[in-house]
Amino acid sequence: MTVRAISRAIAVLSAVNRDGPITMMGIARAAQIPYPTASRIVHTLLDEGLIEREPSRKRYRVTSLVQTLSTGFQHEDALVSVSRPHIEELCRQIGWPVALATRVGPRMMLRDSTHNMTSLTFSNYYPGFTLPISECATGKVFLSHCEKEDLEMIIDGWTAIDNESSRSGLVMVGDDFMLNKIRHDGYAIQARNTHNAEPGKTSSLAVPIISEDGRLLAALGMVYFVSAMSIDEAAAEFVKPLKACAAKIAEAVQEQSVKAA
Repeated sequence: MTVRAISRAIAVLSAVNRDGPITMMGIARAAQIPYPTASRIVHTLLDEGLIEREPSRKRYRVTSLVQTLSTGFQHEDALVSVSRPHIEELCRQIGWPVALATRVGPRMMLRDSTHNMTSLTFSNYYPGFTLPISECATGKVFLSHCEKEDLEMIIDGWTAIDNESSRSGLVMVGDDFMLNKIRHDGYAIQARNTHNAEPGKTSSLAVPIISEDGRLLAALGMVYFVSAMSIDEAAAEFVKPLKACAAKIAEAVQEQSVKAA
């Protein structure tokens, strides 16, 4: 059973982190909660030092204290560091924005991206942006290649929380057809992304980044305009370079591990 107050507080903090500096009205809309509730939560977060109000205007932003909440995930910083030159190279090669994503609970979090390197994007998505794991290409890649224990934890979470994304996820893993197809093809697709700033205007492809010993390190994805090409055309043109980039990242991670040892 979920605690509604905590869920709402997380929604508010996520909205400020994702969209800030943001007005109180903007927070209420983004978190999908009543304005008075948003106001109470914002004042609590102000007291805790997690957010602050800009002195010259009534807009709120997160403070550096929020970064302390991610100290348990610093082991992924090395992955981001070694991946950066490879995703930049891929972006220059294909033109479309490329992103590196890892799982955080029931969502996939953008760890790095090249949205600011290309004009072929509607919005610049920065590290920290998240999408429901069941409704994005990188999430589907994760579900099809993750350890059994991770998949069981995700399913338990979906079962406990009844919402559109959890229901979609439970249907997806209800039989093995889709996950087996992704494993066989080596990539996942998401037609007409809905959980972003431009619902329905983009689609995405993603491939897994697999370590030398077979561990899933992350998912590598690209986003393109729906109007530019069909899913089949995108897969035919971009899956191969995505896989090549993923292999280079896995190799770079392995080299770094050897050096560290």
